Amino acid sequence: MKRSVAGIVRNGEFLLVAHRLPGGSLGGKWEFPGGKVEAGESDRQTIAREFDEEFAVQAVAGALLATADFEHSGDYRALSAYEVTMSSFDLTLAEHSEWRWAKVEEILRMDFADSDLKLIGQLRERLGL
Repeated sequence: MKRSVAGIVRNGEFLLVAHRLPGGSLGGKWEFPGGKVEAGESDRQTIAREFDEEFAVQAVAGALLATADFEHSGDYRALSAYEVTMSSFDLTLAEHSEWRWAKVEEILRMDFADSDLKLIGQLRERLGL
């Protein structure tokens, strides 16, 4: 099964979410930053690479917070969400039109990636949100 990761950056009751640029299967959707794990890469290496590519910041993945399985375009994937610490919030957006802090209640009302929504229950429980 192919793997993907999501980075969970927390600020109190708020989580960092990003709005994808138009185009592609997830174009225009909100998401937790992250992406596909490449061959020979660990989940934590993927988080660091994706945050560098998407935001031009250094990021360190900590504890595993949630997991979910999903299907995307006929591919079955395992999604793992990690707590992430970023070096800065001065983000340069490469794949997103904007980013913001959102509470779980807001996320549930946003046009959010279905795969990421599968993480919400576990995130609420683990982070007390």
